[in-house]
Amino acid sequence: MMTYLYTARARFDKNHTDDFSWSGYIQWSRLEQLTELVSLDTGLNEVLVEPDRDSDEDRKEIVLESCYETGLFRTQEYVLRKKNGPEKFSLLAVVIEPESDCALIHLENYEFLGYELLDQYYDTSALTNCGGFDETFLPGDLNEFGLIDHYEKAYAIRENLLKNNPGEDHADTIVIAIWRHRSIGW
Repeated sequence: MMTYLYTARARFDKNHTDDFSWSGYIQWSRLEQLTELVSLDTGLNEVLVEPDRDSDEDRKEIVLESCYETGLFRTQEYVLRKKNGPEKFSLLAVVIEPESDCALIHLENYEFLGYELLDQYYDTSALTNCGGFDETFLPGDLNEFGLIDHYEKAYAIRENLLKNNPGEDHADTIVIAIWRHRSIGW
């Protein structure tokens, strides 16, 4: 059985107005097919949930992996209650290391977007924030959200990333399936 976790992330698209411009990112990343970046990368899609780490209730919602905060939480209700930041955001449901093709799973009010390859620190996307790993995958292998469409391809890229880049922290990745809520945050 797969465990669904939740997060709220800042949107990153052509309307982005912070220091890092969309056009500059597209040029640097070579991901010209992107219409929007939907990622778990904390530098590109900031976590908008700020838990109270002194609260027993909040600590029960925070998902830790090897002592790292993942930016993921146990319930959608908690994420919506603790969300802070812009009115427009991405409410995401995710599964870490899915055991089957998530494109075939229907989550009510959510749309499946693809698979992320996040480093073991739950911080940096190997797909969209490492400058590329052309020996393993090319920009055209990603969809319009900067994710991988196919389950088998996500796991093949993960395996080859580590094989082709031994010793590179960001090449040691976790496969994470991502769905986005169809109406909340729009």
